[in-house]
Amino acid sequence: MIRSLALLCLAFAWLPVAHAQIPADPSLEPATTVSPATTGGEPGPADWTAYGRDIAATRYSPLDLINRDNVAKLRPVWGYRTGELPEQEVVQKKWAPETTPLKIGDNLYLCDALNVLVSLDAGTGRERWRYDPRVTTDHIPYSATCRGVSYYEVPDAPQSAPCKRRIIEGTLDAELVAVDADTGRPCAGFGNGGHVDLMEGMGDSVPGYVAVTSPPTIVRGVAVVGHQVLDGQKEDAPSGVIRGYDAVTGELVWAWDMGRPGETGLPEGDEVYTRGTPNAWTTFTGDEALGLVYVPMGNSAVDYWSGNRREFEKPYSTALVAIDVTDGEVRWVFQTVHNDVWDYDLGSQGTLVDFPTEEGRTVPAVILPTKQGDIYVLDRRTGEPLTPVEERPVPASPLPDETLSPTQPFSVGMPSLPRETLTEADAWGVTPLDQLWCRIQFKRANYQGMYTPPSADRPFIQYPSYNGGNDWGGAAVDTARNILVLNYNRIAMHDQLIAREKANEKGMVPLGVPGGTTSSGGSVPQAGSPYAVSISAWRNGFTGVPCTRPPFGGIMAIDLRTREVLWNEPLGTARRNGPFGIPSHLPLTIGTPNNGGPVITAGGLIFIAAATDNLIRAIDIDTGEVVWQDVLPAGGQATPMTYEVNGRQFLVIVAGGHHFMETPAGDYVAAYSLPAKGDPKLPDFLKD
Repeated sequence: MIRSLALLCLAFAWLPVAHAQIPADPSLEPATTVSPATTGGEPGPADWTAYGRDIAATRYSPLDLINRDNVAKLRPVWGYRTGELPEQEVVQKKWAPETTPLKIGDNLYLCDALNVLVSLDAGTGRERWRYDPRVTTDHIPYSATCRGVSYYEVPDAPQSAPCKRRIIEGTLDAELVAVDADTGRPCAGFGNGGHVDLMEGMGDSVPGYVAVTSPPTIVRGVAVVGHQVLDGQKEDAPSGVIRGYDAVTGELVWAWDMGRPGETGLPEGDEVYTRGTPNAWTTFTGDEALGLVYVPMGNSAVDYWSGNRREFEKPYSTALVAIDVTDGEVRWVFQTVHNDVWDYDLGSQGTLVDFPTEEGRTVPAVILPTKQGDIYVLDRRTGEPLTPVEERPVPASPLPDETLSPTQPFSVGMPSLPRETLTEADAWGVTPLDQLWCRIQFKRANYQGMYTPPSADRPFIQYPSYNGGNDWGGAAVDTARNILVLNYNRIAMHDQLIAREKANEKGMVPLGVPGGTTSSGGSVPQAGSPYAVSISAWRNGFTGVPCTRPPFGGIMAIDLRTREVLWNEPLGTARRNGPFGIPSHLPLTIGTPNNGGPVITAGGLIFIAAATDNLIRAIDIDTGEVVWQDVLPAGGQATPMTYEVNGRQFLVIVAGGHHFMETPAGDYVAAYSLPAKGDPKLPDFLKD
């Protein structure tokens, strides 16, 4: 009865399988037996040296000083504020730091939402240095986001050489910045005084169009970087080119520009990197032994219509692309959506594991979660699926000028994240009137399942949504026990294409034209195509209640040996949510939308925030039970991390909030540990 009442109070703010289209390198063909593979660059047990802890993105720490037996004693022990908070209203509506720090030695390294670099003492949180690259707010695209930084140690340089150890980040104003990890001073030998201009060769653009929001992935001394290109603006958008730069000098090593095959250098003369191509905005993973970097691609510049897409770009849209870091050549491609018109771009970072097979051996694999809820397991040498994938028929487009793929791939050899086909009876609300309103919307909309084609004559329901399934937070894998953990969203969208004439009447124009904005949500122009598009969450327009029933988000664990779900639980409580945006303060777990990923430790614990309730929690990996939680000073839409200093394990999260999730903005770094003598006095924002 209590749970039912809680739910009534709830509302939230808001072809054949395309793998190996490029012939695989024969030297990378599978062997008869495979010994456990190494990705290279594995951190020591005490450290967290890459965004996903390692370049394999396992998000697994072998530390067990904090464990099931003592986690109830976990408490905040120090806090830090970056000093950067959004003062302007326009910036407040774009604030989404999403930052995960690194830990190397006794130092923490992080960036804030506007790319200010900071080094902290990992044991006390005391600031050691900071470097401001002076990114101005007009360069903020859809979000002010810096997910993290990268660390690189120059192999042959003397230990005392400046920038022997360096921190590299990409910025919102499209630069690569390298600073000395010990002092924070720019690396003089990297580019121009520590800065490399990523707009070189990109052609016409304006601030806000091109931004780097994820840290570069460094393999064999090459820093591989993608970038965000603002969604939904125009077909002639800046290029989605992927580039590799020398991590020491900042010189361009290669550029993969799918519209210029065979050309890996900077465009010459009046040429530019091919405009309008798919981009890769999320974090990549790398394999040092194979010399490959795995790039999750987005779709082409116009998300919801494909009629003008060029043949050369189609195989790479919404696909995982393996690139050789030595020459920038594509080694293999695996596409998860054919001719994507749903904005199902690959947001999740792939995770590299030694995948257990039914024959009792292991194969070097990459695990790739998707927004649709499919989980693909691929041989990371060749791109071949290691678990079954089927092509299934999907609906055709009702538009006379659109041709969609007659089939789409489905990963049937792995469990999928929850994504049941909706029915009218699934329409939900906190009152009968809410439910009736949502049912009327359902009846009036076009809905034919997950791959419902976009329509212009009436709205279409997209479920899972472009923020559905698993997104940029990615997955975590307990590599000792072969357990995969993922969190996910279950919110539907209510979208509609808008004919160009009507879009013109509404004044819908792209960024760079008077009246254009950096918004990627609501209504966007898709200039150059016959249609603009209106994008919005499917919810009651009066109370704000989603029209799909709870839970709206969850977390699950999968046994990689048996491919079975171990448990599946809602993630998030109703404490900050309620009808009309009024918090209910109910502590009951009902499952909220969530952004940010999990981490796993050898102590049998999963640590995750992500949900809209401003809580960070520890979950027992065997049962899915929450065994500890604490209230954060702002939204926890970031992936936490853990490390050891002087025999003590810490859990750290950046609580910066998120405009899209409608959680409070912040500039907080919160560190947790088991209590010890001599702990510094807590700042007010971490006190009860």
